This record gives sequence, structure tokens and C-alpha cells, in this order.
Amino acid sequence: MKTFVVGVGGVTNGGKSTLSKGLMEKMPNSCIIEQDKFFKDDSVVPVDENGFKQYDMLDALHMEAMMSQVKAWRRNPQAFLKEAGHAAGGMMSSPDHVFVLIVEGFLIFNHRSLNEMMDKRYFMEIPYVTCKERRSLRVYKPPDPPGYFDGHVWPRYLKNRQEMEKAVTGIVFLDGLKSKEELLAAVYQDVCKDINILSGISTAHYT
Repeated sequence: MKTFVVGVGGVTNGGKSTLSKGLMEKMPNSCIIEQDKFFKDDSVVPVDENGFKQYDMLDALHMEAMMSQVKAWRRNPQAFLKEAGHAAGGMMSSPDHVFVLIVEGFLIFNHRSLNEMMDKRYFMEIPYVTCKERRSLRVYKPPDPPGYFDGHVWPRYLKNRQEMEKAVTGIVFLDGLKSKEELLAAVYQDVCKDINILSGISTAHYT
């Protein structure tokens, strides 16, 4: 059984979820595992000296549980998709079809074991001003306290990104200011090239 793992990471509110869902809808035998689904309870997330909850760190996430999900998919992607009902692109079972997992999240490349499982890596980036504006329009539970973006979110993003770039190669950086249609088309085409090679065919397999 052939498998392919696509990582879609990047800054908060950079367009990760939109791109990931677009890919899943276009690709047969595909599903998404989202890092945001694995946050620890608010009561156990540490607080810094300024009183800000440290959500933008791996320690705030149940990464063991996320890894268990990814490993379950790798063991039997067909069963995983059927059980989860995630195959938005449809199910195909011919031998040359590849099962695709899209791993989406803001710290997926900072977790070494998870990063090592990926075949393609994409990172969504947007400028500070745009990111802050988009973040202000989102409703979070718990809500962002005053000064949280400048006091924790953005500085932590810069630190996480620096650590990622030191440890990880092969990341394709994407301009999150481009239209979602343009980004999806480019990434879809890029992923399909590798999947076609894995499938052992030279013509476009996904349309």
C-alpha cells in the first residue's frame, strides 16, 4: 500500500486550514490530521512572567496523541479513512492509487519525529501587520487577552520559525497573501508530480 504525507505548516491565520481542506477535497484517498485538535486543557498550559498562556509551544500540545493518530493512518490508511469518514476526495482502491495524509499545524515541523514522516513540506507566511489583523478577527476559546499577540504569539512564532529553519530542510515557503485559488493550484500540482512518480506513472493521475 503506497502512502504520501504532506505537511502544511505556518504562521497563525496564514491560511493553513484553507489550503489543507482544498487539497483534501481535490485528492482521492486523502484526509487531514490537524494539530489544533491536540491542545492540552487550559488549566495545564504554563504561564509566563507576563501572565500570558504559553499556547504557541509544543509543550502545550498532546503530541503523543497526535503521533498515535499519524501512526494509525500509516498502519492502515484505508481503514483509517473509512473509520473517520475523512475521504472528501473519494475512495479509490486500484493498486496504483496513493493514500495521502495532510498534516496541518503551526508547529508540525518543529516536532522531529513528526517532521521526519513527511514527504512534502509547505509553510504559509504572511507579514506581521496582516497576521495581527487576521488574528484580531478570530474568536478563540479562551479569548486572547490584551497584548497577547505582541507579547507572546508573534515573538514565539519568530522563535519557532528560527528553530525550524535550523533543523529542517526541504520546506517550500508560500506567500499567504496570494489568492487561495492560486496557492491551492500550485501546491496541488506540485504534490501530484511526486504522487505520480510514486504511483509509477508519467501522466497526470489526479485531475
